[in-house]
Amino acid sequence: MDAKQLRRIVEAALLAAGDSLDISALQKLFDEEFVPERDEVKAALEDIEADCRDRGYELKRTASGYRFQVKAQYAQWIGKLWEEKPKKYSRATLETLALIAYRQPLTRGDIEQVRGVAVSSDIIRTLHDRGWIRSVGHRDVPGRPALYATTRQFLDNFNLQSLEQLPPLSEIRELSSIDRELQFEEALAEGRKEKAEANGEATDETPVTNPKENPEP
Repeated sequence: MDAKQLRRIVEAALLAAGDSLDISALQKLFDEEFVPERDEVKAALEDIEADCRDRGYELKRTASGYRFQVKAQYAQWIGKLWEEKPKKYSRATLETLALIAYRQPLTRGDIEQVRGVAVSSDIIRTLHDRGWIRSVGHRDVPGRPALYATTRQFLDNFNLQSLEQLPPLSEIRELSSIDRELQFEEALAEGRKEKAEANGEATDETPVTNPKENPEP
């Protein structure tokens, strides 16, 4: 197949899908006798990625494949297309997520031991319902508590291809900085500002906005 035609098909598929597609999924678009080689599809993706460099959107590789998304620097304008405001998460929720991401698999008790406070069922439920964590088994101790780990959707939502792209834990001196290392600094600043205006210093439960959920075209 002509390289230009292949690129147009791949580009159209990514636009229509609205989610990440890997190379295997893109190959399945073609009849058996016309299936392009993986290298051909990858070359088409590289061409598309290069063509997006001067545009308002980009081709992003995630754990699940490739997708189009609005570049982060334009999110503040594009976000106004939707009346519904971004969902907010408490700082406790974000810290719990960060601990699971860095130390997985671990139990709710492990999280409580590090944070020094109880982890409510609502926090675990929120992370589970959002698709960011899942139970991967049970620890072989009395009570058999569930072990939690992050999901592929977590990687996709935070623009990560793998957990190896997380900042090294050795660089994080205290728990309160984990959320900043996960690029939550803008959200935390917003949460602290809102709380400060009302009551002074922000508390552990101050709601903050997740800045990584960029709108997609």
